[in-house]
Amino acid sequence: MIKDLENGKHEKIVTRFPPEPNGYLHIGHAKSIILNFGLADDFNGLTNLRFDDTNPVKEDIEYVNSIKEDVKWLGFDWDGLFFASNYFEEMYSRAILLIQKGLAYVDDLSADEIREYRGTLTAPGKESPYRNRPIEENLELFEQMRNGNFGNGEKVLRAKIDMSSPNINLRDPIIYRISHTTHHNTGDKWCIYPMYAFAHPLEDAIEGVTHSICTIEFEDQRPLYNWIVENCDMKSQPQQIEFGRLNITNTVMSKRKLKKLVEEGFVDGWDDPRMPTISGMRRRGFTPESIRSFVIETGVSKGSGAVDSQMLEHFVREDLKLKVPRTMGVIKPLKVVITNYPEGQIEWLDAEVNPENPEMGMRKIPFSREIYIEQDDFMENPPKKYFRLFPGNEVRLKNAYFIKCEEFLTDEKGEVIELHCTYDPETKSGTGFTGRKVKGTIHWVEATNSVPAEFRLYEPLILDETAEEIEEETEGAEKTFLDHVNPNSLEILQGFIEPNMAEVQAQDKFQFFRHGYFNVDPKSTDKFIFNRIVSLKSSFKI
Repeated sequence: MIKDLENGKHEKIVTRFPPEPNGYLHIGHAKSIILNFGLADDFNGLTNLRFDDTNPVKEDIEYVNSIKEDVKWLGFDWDGLFFASNYFEEMYSRAILLIQKGLAYVDDLSADEIREYRGTLTAPGKESPYRNRPIEENLELFEQMRNGNFGNGEKVLRAKIDMSSPNINLRDPIIYRISHTTHHNTGDKWCIYPMYAFAHPLEDAIEGVTHSICTIEFEDQRPLYNWIVENCDMKSQPQQIEFGRLNITNTVMSKRKLKKLVEEGFVDGWDDPRMPTISGMRRRGFTPESIRSFVIETGVSKGSGAVDSQMLEHFVREDLKLKVPRTMGVIKPLKVVITNYPEGQIEWLDAEVNPENPEMGMRKIPFSREIYIEQDDFMENPPKKYFRLFPGNEVRLKNAYFIKCEEFLTDEKGEVIELHCTYDPETKSGTGFTGRKVKGTIHWVEATNSVPAEFRLYEPLILDETAEEIEEETEGAEKTFLDHVNPNSLEILQGFIEPNMAEVQAQDKFQFFRHGYFNVDPKSTDKFIFNRIVSLKSSFKI
């Protein structure tokens, strides 16, 4: 790009992000967004947001709106907002130009016949019997196609290039098809629609895009891209540049597969926090800063190797650790009665909002005779080196006192339902007590002022690290990517949070002591729902 500016080939760099509005954006699209907008920003250029809406069967205004929201949320703003459908008239004119040049023809072959005539990677194709129709006949038939005189699939318009080309994309590709379908933007004005491979280079040229940056699977289509721009007499000559797709372990990023997960009820929608969609990641609690850092770190290359999903988690931890308040939440509650603490007394203790960022100040925590701790923090018959509560053992309550387990109560099934403990008032946190030490520190929530909450813990939605490579299911296939869906990807638990959390808002983020980073689900209703973004620690090393 620097050379293009220095040698005067371009006065200004213009890129574009051109999603098809047939689904929600995912983390793979984030790479394209960050690359296109980032490069333009680096060279003081422009970036357009353009919707490649040439297939009305799959597209919807819902997806258009979600894409706009996602781009904005990631921190970018477009210089121009365009729709491929706004160019339908000009595309039609360019198709007529190709016919007039003898470079396009109307074909009556069926889809199966066209596929058969195309040949294979090792065998050349053969020409359609309609390939040499007179130009005037092609013009008349193409006009009739536009006027709705034919049904879906009856005829197509094909570019006339080379049926023996080793590049199958150049073997007379279809550039227009008939589809009597209402379009989200143009309504019923059109019943013929350009194919993506024809429309996309024209859109780039019309908008004056200088660098058409796309994923590696379009590399074989670059000769067709250039052929269309050249033979349609476009003034602007965009340059297509390919980069490797972003693949992440235990993640599928095919819109087709993601849509199947939604339609078959494996998730509760496109924004399910287990989904790799931008909306799902936002709902779960990922930050735009962490996603941008992750994408930048993965770099740009022709390769498409899978990145460890823990790398993404690393960047959200790094982003949140100094930003968010620390607090305590009990997700598997076990009631504790401190028998020697005065009944009816509430004591307010001091704690840092974030010990790693003292500028965030202090918070108040209530303490009383009754508290909740985690069920996992008590064992009746503990193994060696278990330093939490068990009969006769003493632990520190974080930011509070030492307590000692004196006895426990069980229900008719023998399950522990309540502990009776005593506390030592001399051991209050922050007083400098040095009389004795304990090896265990546990978190807790005061019972009478606590706020009920739901906690949702997530594991990878896909069990197989390489499930993205599994092809879409075919009839009779023994296994599909759906066989790799994790049935235990979501665990829902009911617990309690500190009373100072009673006024939290949707998308507020916190670190719960020992449990990890959590986000307030925007779909919380009568009870706060906290989605775990990531756990506190990972074995991943950057």
